[in-house]
Amino acid sequence: MDEIAHFLPSLRALFDDLFEGVQVLDSELRYLYLNNTAARHGRATREELVGRRMAEKYPGIDQTEMYGLLLRCLEGGEPQRMINHFAYPDGGRAWFDLRISRVPMGVMVFSFDVSAQKELEESLRRSREELAATLECMGEAVITTDLEGRVTLMNPAAERLSGWPRAEALGRPLDSLVSFLSQRSLKPVDHPVARVLREGLKIGLANGTVLVARDGRRVPIASSGAPIRDLSGALSGVVMAIRDMSEEYELTSQLQAAQKMEAVGLLAGGIAHDFNNLITVISGFASMGLEGLAPGDPLEAELKEIQQAGDKAAQLTRQLLAFGRRQVLVPASVGLNGVVEGMGRMLKRLLGENIDLVTRLQPGLGSVLFDPGQIEQIIMNLAVNARDAMPRGGKLTIETADVELDEAYAGLHAEAKAGPHVMLAISDTGQGMDEATRARIFEPFFTTKQMGRGTGLGLSTVWGIVRQSGGNIWVYSEPGRGTSFKVYIPREPAGAAGETSPAPAAEAGTGAARGLGETILLVEDEEGVRKLLHQALEKAGYRVLRAGDAEEALALFEKAAASVDLLLTDVVLPGLSGRALADRALAIKPGLKVAYMSGYTDNAIVHQGVLEEGTHFVQKPFSPAVLLRRIREFLA
Repeated sequence: MDEIAHFLPSLRALFDDLFEGVQVLDSELRYLYLNNTAARHGRATREELVGRRMAEKYPGIDQTEMYGLLLRCLEGGEPQRMINHFAYPDGGRAWFDLRISRVPMGVMVFSFDVSAQKELEESLRRSREELAATLECMGEAVITTDLEGRVTLMNPAAERLSGWPRAEALGRPLDSLVSFLSQRSLKPVDHPVARVLREGLKIGLANGTVLVARDGRRVPIASSGAPIRDLSGALSGVVMAIRDMSEEYELTSQLQAAQKMEAVGLLAGGIAHDFNNLITVISGFASMGLEGLAPGDPLEAELKEIQQAGDKAAQLTRQLLAFGRRQVLVPASVGLNGVVEGMGRMLKRLLGENIDLVTRLQPGLGSVLFDPGQIEQIIMNLAVNARDAMPRGGKLTIETADVELDEAYAGLHAEAKAGPHVMLAISDTGQGMDEATRARIFEPFFTTKQMGRGTGLGLSTVWGIVRQSGGNIWVYSEPGRGTSFKVYIPREPAGAAGETSPAPAAEAGTGAARGLGETILLVEDEEGVRKLLHQALEKAGYRVLRAGDAEEALALFEKAAASVDLLLTDVVLPGLSGRALADRALAIKPGLKVAYMSGYTDNAIVHQGVLEEGTHFVQKPFSPAVLLRRIREFLA
């Protein structure tokens, strides 16, 4: 003790006011000396600590890693070092960089307060996590590159847009992964990363640019790029934000098509109105001429030809007036079921023996305010169109149902309005149509039939009638897969005359059934629908894996089959069909639950042999609430 007493004054003189904390403890870890800094680190005075054992002053410290290092240094003599997280009795905390050395009287501990540094690191860690979470959930694609244009970061939206998985893209030049073209000329535009690196300024790619993805898809985009600079202000890379404009372009295309139809309709209606006056004069004078002729007069045949031509011209003008929405309508409260049933015998004669007519009419169907004669004209025109698409026979299915068109559906269809509707669906098993034909089928005088086999006004007449009466019509078709026309007419409020009834159970209520954390593999080739369903399912508590075609879905399923609870797939997909996809998935995981979606009606799908009776099926369009309730039924 004399040696220690002699040593301590010198020690104090050397270490009392060092910026670093200094402690000396004996072999029982009793404090022999602390400088002022170490006392502050321990939130005590030197008088409170000297002579007391560490575990006595700080209960529980003997269970910590730091205490173990002190004992190890005492036993083995090897210096020890650690970053110690110290929790104070009052709830405060601090971090110290500790260096522990063996000395003759015990151990010496040097401590440096690194709390500010650790808090900065923690703040940076939180910022990185928040940034990563933000990038993960962003709808816009975000890509960063270094000064060589090599990819350093991609968020999930960028993976989906480009078709490149992050693991494959990192470190590769962005211009080797995707290219940018002018939408009008399809010629390459100056690569945005190269522009930012060259100019050092923020740039933007306006609408009218397309991104060419890995699989050759041309995606319309809007994009901006900006330089990344280090702390010195020097350029260190580029960040790009890219927005997929496909949905906006689709809505713009729908709106432009609707505006074109409106303009053509106004023109056709005006011409038909004026032409009717001319036909009246021609047919009138022909009739008067016939009345004044003696029997056997040679002019009789010529005047009758004029009269017949006038009758045909009058029929054409009536169709043009229907397309131009210039007809005089006499709306009444009508039940579609009664109209369909009343036309049954006539439709069978019209279709012929080689076409099977099937009706699926919802009992207690709601009524609509519509001109009954116009409904018959709609059914007749669509039935004739279906018959001509099935020259070798087939099946024609007429269905009715009460449906709810929600805001999400209306947002994806330019002419649709949300609210309660009655659906009239007419589906055939005929030749189907490609996209180019579907885009023009409602145009007047457009026809795919041979010369002399039609005027090209049948479907345009249907379009005009439906639009004049406040409804909308959509067509679903694929080459070789048949066609389904769906007419949506606003439903009259309950209590109005007709076949009013409450909406079916599938549509009733507004609450959405929630998931229980199940995993759903969603397969849908239409990007806008895929995004909508993905968002609705995740919001409801499901984990969603999504794919745009069967091959992508199989790749996902092979990796995550054990966790997938439900395969939800469109029936008609590019390449492998939804049914074939389900067969392959069931071979991997027998007992997997499968549900199908389609713009075709379920009865039409079954009649075409695509699905079997009793298959889980959801008919498009549906509201997210309806889909969620059906999924809960499927998973029960």
